[in-house]
Amino acid sequence: MAGIFLEAKWTDLIMANYEVDPTSLLPYLPSGTELDLFEGKCYVSLVGFMFEETKMLGVKIPFHVNFEEVNLRFYVKRKYKDEWRRGVVFLKEIVRKPAITFVANTLYSENYATHPTYSFKERKEEMFTVSYKWGWGKNKNEIRFVSDNKRYPLIPGSKEEFITEHYWGYAKGRNHTMEYAVEHPCWEIMGCREYTINCYFGKVYGKEFTYLEKEKPSSVFMAGGSDIIVRKGVKFTG
Repeated sequence: MAGIFLEAKWTDLIMANYEVDPTSLLPYLPSGTELDLFEGKCYVSLVGFMFEETKMLGVKIPFHVNFEEVNLRFYVKRKYKDEWRRGVVFLKEIVRKPAITFVANTLYSENYATHPTYSFKERKEEMFTVSYKWGWGKNKNEIRFVSDNKRYPLIPGSKEEFITEHYWGYAKGRNHTMEYAVEHPCWEIMGCREYTINCYFGKVYGKEFTYLEKEKPSSVFMAGGSDIIVRKGVKFTG
């Protein structure tokens, strides 16, 4: 088993899930993986969440401990020996911490970008509001979720279980694929009262995703999160 690269808490993960044409993701598919479908449908997810108590190689980097991340991701699987490893591929990951961007892109062949990010949280009796914003000026984006402030266990076989239960990360390098394990317990989710998504998908993630600005997500939910571990990455070809 690979050693630990990063430890943190991921909390209050808003996940907005869009059904997409599988062929649109093939150019981004890392070698050795294939698309992972749910009930024959292909999804991308816009995800906003908090990194808290972050340590890289056991060390907290000053000013890089607590911060927001917003990413757009899709789902893949890889056959390894007699098992399927189910994972995610990130089309882009946005943080406001340049050291995170540099390390992830250099060591993991990821697609991080450094931009301003903001978060807002408010609890009022039976409501919990969470908002993540990223970008600047007229190009500022937001994903906002209002829950009933109650947590529910995942239902086996549900879309929510499919979205959250991927424990590997894959990144497409020039001549290789990077694979790394992500460890965390099964998350609980929160019921949705309302949500708001204002995202310039085309400007942030590429013009081929502009159409998502007019699409309604097939589901939106929030996972409570937990402590997580990211293992050191391994390169493979083919």
